[in-house]
Amino acid sequence: MKIATWNVNSIRSRLDRLLAWLGNAQPDVVCLQELKVTDEAFPYEPIQQAGYHATVFGQKTYNGVAILSRREPANAQRGISGFDDLEARFLAAEIDRTWIASVYVPNGQVVGSEKYAYKLRWMRRLREHLESRFQPLDRVVLCGDFNAARDELDVAYPAQWANSVLFHEAVRENLEHLLAWGLVDVFRKHHPEGGLYSW
Repeated sequence: MKIATWNVNSIRSRLDRLLAWLGNAQPDVVCLQELKVTDEAFPYEPIQQAGYHATVFGQKTYNGVAILSRREPANAQRGISGFDDLEARFLAAEIDRTWIASVYVPNGQVVGSEKYAYKLRWMRRLREHLESRFQPLDRVVLCGDFNAARDELDVAYPAQWANSVLFHEAVRENLEHLLAWGLVDVFRKHHPEGGLYSW
C-alpha cells in the first residue's frame, strides 16, 4: 500500500496541484491536513473523478483533515474519542484491514500559552487513544502534520529553535511518548542521517 501525507494549507487553493500529483504519483491512500473548508464545501467530485473516495472532517477557515483512498474506507472516526475538542484535527478510517489516521497536531503558538497547553494535552490524548483502541502489533498508520521536530537531526539550527513551540523539550518528549507506544518513524527509518525535514 502506497500511503502519502500532505498539509495542503487550503484544499481549494491546492486542488489543481493535488489532482496533478494524484495522477502522477498514484498513491493508494493520501492523508490531508489543514483543508480550511467545511465538509459540504470539500471538492468531492474532482477527487472522485481522479479515482478516490474522500472521507472528510472539515472546518471553516482553518484546520480540517481528510483521507483519500482508492478502496472504500470503513468505520470512519472524526475526532479523538473521549476528548472534548471543537477543532477538526483527527480523522481515522479502516482501509484494507489497516487503520489509517490523518492528524493535524496544534501548533501551540507560544510556549507557556493556553494554546501551547492545548497542544500538549492533544498529543497526550492521542497516545491514550491508541492505547485504548489498539495493540502495538495491529496495523496502524498515523500520518499528518505533527508541528514538532523529534530531535536535532530534524532542524537546521537546534539552538535557535530550542524554545519554540515546534522544538521545545516538552513537545519533543510528548512526541517520543507517542512513538514509544509502538510506532515507527518511517521517515527517520529511511533517512537516519538527518538534514531532511518531515515535520
